Amino acid sequence: MDLGLDVDPDRNGWAVLSVRGEVDVYTAPRFRERLIELVSEGKHRIVVDLEGVDFLDSTGLGVLVGGLKRLRSHDGDLALVCTQARILKVFEITGLTKVFSIYDTVDAAVAA
Repeated sequence: MDLGLDVDPDRNGWAVLSVRGEVDVYTAPRFRERLIELVSEGKHRIVVDLEGVDFLDSTGLGVLVGGLKRLRSHDGDLALVCTQARILKVFEITGLTKVFSIYDTVDAAVAA
Protein backbone atom coordinates (compact mmCIF):
# COMPACT_ATOMS: atom_id res chain seq x y z
CA MET A 1 0.00 0.00 0.00
CA ASP A 2 1.32 3.42 -0.93
CA LEU A 3 1.53 6.24 1.56
CA GLY A 4 -0.24 9.50 0.79
CA LEU A 5 0.99 12.70 2.41
CA ASP A 6 -0.93 15.91 1.66
CA VAL A 7 -0.22 19.26 3.30
CA ASP A 8 -2.47 22.24 3.92
CA PRO A 9 0.27 24.73 4.87
CA ASP A 10 -1.83 27.20 6.81
CA ARG A 11 -5.04 26.29 8.54
CA ASN A 12 -5.62 28.90 11.22
CA GLY A 13 -1.89 29.02 11.98
CA TRP A 14 -1.40 25.25 11.84
CA ALA A 15 0.04 23.14 9.04
CA VAL A 16 -2.16 20.08 8.45
CA LEU A 17 -0.46 16.88 7.26
CA SER A 18 -3.07 14.39 6.05
CA VAL A 19 -1.78 10.82 6.01
CA ARG A 20 -3.35 8.02 3.95
CA GLY A 21 -2.48 4.35 3.71
CA GLU A 22 -0.21 2.26 5.88
CA VAL A 23 2.43 3.72 8.18
CA ASP A 24 4.94 0.96 8.77
CA VAL A 25 8.65 0.20 8.63
CA TYR A 26 8.63 0.69 4.83
CA THR A 27 6.68 3.96 4.63
CA ALA A 28 7.69 5.62 7.91
CA PRO A 29 10.92 7.14 6.51
CA ARG A 30 8.88 9.17 3.97
CA PHE A 31 6.51 10.26 6.74
CA ARG A 32 9.47 11.29 8.94
CA GLU A 33 11.10 13.25 6.10
CA ARG A 34 7.86 15.14 5.39
CA LEU A 35 7.52 16.14 9.05
CA ILE A 36 11.17 17.28 9.13
CA GLU A 37 10.60 19.31 5.94
CA LEU A 38 7.61 21.06 7.48
CA VAL A 39 9.60 22.00 10.59
CA SER A 40 12.49 23.20 8.39
CA GLU A 41 10.00 25.39 6.51
CA GLY A 42 9.14 27.07 9.81
CA LYS A 43 5.93 25.17 10.51
CA HIS A 44 6.04 24.67 14.26
CA ARG A 45 2.39 23.86 14.88
CA ILE A 46 1.35 20.75 12.98
CA VAL A 47 -1.82 18.68 12.94
CA VAL A 48 -1.34 15.13 11.68
CA ASP A 49 -4.65 13.86 10.33
CA LEU A 50 -4.65 10.07 10.66
CA GLU A 51 -8.22 9.53 9.43
CA GLY A 52 -6.99 7.96 6.18
CA VAL A 53 -4.54 5.59 7.88
CA ASP A 54 -5.32 1.89 7.52
CA PHE A 55 -2.43 0.61 9.63
CA LEU A 56 0.03 2.15 12.10
CA ASP A 57 2.90 0.22 13.65
CA SER A 58 5.55 1.07 16.23
CA THR A 59 7.75 2.66 13.55
CA GLY A 60 4.94 5.10 12.76
CA LEU A 61 4.50 5.84 16.46
CA GLY A 62 8.23 6.55 16.64
CA VAL A 63 7.92 9.08 13.82
CA LEU A 64 5.09 10.86 15.66
CA VAL A 65 6.98 10.93 18.97
CA GLY A 66 10.12 12.17 17.20
CA GLY A 67 8.07 14.84 15.43
CA LEU A 68 6.55 15.98 18.72
CA LYS A 69 10.00 16.24 20.35
CA ARG A 70 11.35 18.18 17.37
CA LEU A 71 8.42 20.61 17.44
CA ARG A 72 8.59 21.13 21.20
CA SER A 73 12.27 22.01 20.86
CA HIS A 74 11.06 24.87 18.62
CA ASP A 75 8.32 25.85 21.14
CA GLY A 76 5.79 24.24 18.82
CA ASP A 77 3.23 21.47 19.10
CA LEU A 78 1.90 18.46 17.26
CA ALA A 79 -1.76 17.45 17.49
CA LEU A 80 -3.41 14.34 16.07
CA VAL A 81 -6.79 13.76 14.45
CA CYS A 82 -8.00 10.19 14.86
CA THR A 83 -11.41 8.62 15.41
CA GLN A 84 -10.69 5.07 14.22
CA ALA A 85 -10.93 2.63 17.11
CA ARG A 86 -8.17 0.32 15.85
CA ILE A 87 -5.68 3.20 15.48
CA LEU A 88 -6.70 4.84 18.77
CA LYS A 89 -6.17 1.49 20.52
CA VAL A 90 -2.48 1.62 19.56
CA PHE A 91 -2.16 5.00 21.30
CA GLU A 92 -4.09 3.73 24.34
CA ILE A 93 -2.03 0.54 24.72
CA THR A 94 1.25 2.45 24.51
CA GLY A 95 0.11 5.22 26.87
CA LEU A 96 0.58 7.84 24.17
CA THR A 97 -2.93 9.22 24.72
CA LYS A 98 -1.28 11.01 27.67
CA VAL A 99 1.44 12.44 25.41
CA PHE A 100 -0.52 13.58 22.36
CA SER A 101 -3.54 15.82 22.05
CA ILE A 102 -5.98 13.74 19.98
CA TYR A 103 -9.03 15.32 18.34
CA ASP A 104 -12.04 14.10 16.37
CA THR A 105 -11.67 16.65 13.55
CA VAL A 106 -9.05 18.94 12.04
CA ASP A 107 -11.28 21.91 12.89
CA ALA A 108 -11.30 20.90 16.56
CA ALA A 109 -7.53 20.49 16.55
CA VAL A 110 -6.77 23.91 15.03
CA ALA A 111 -9.31 25.60 17.29
CA ALA A 112 -7.84 24.18 20.51
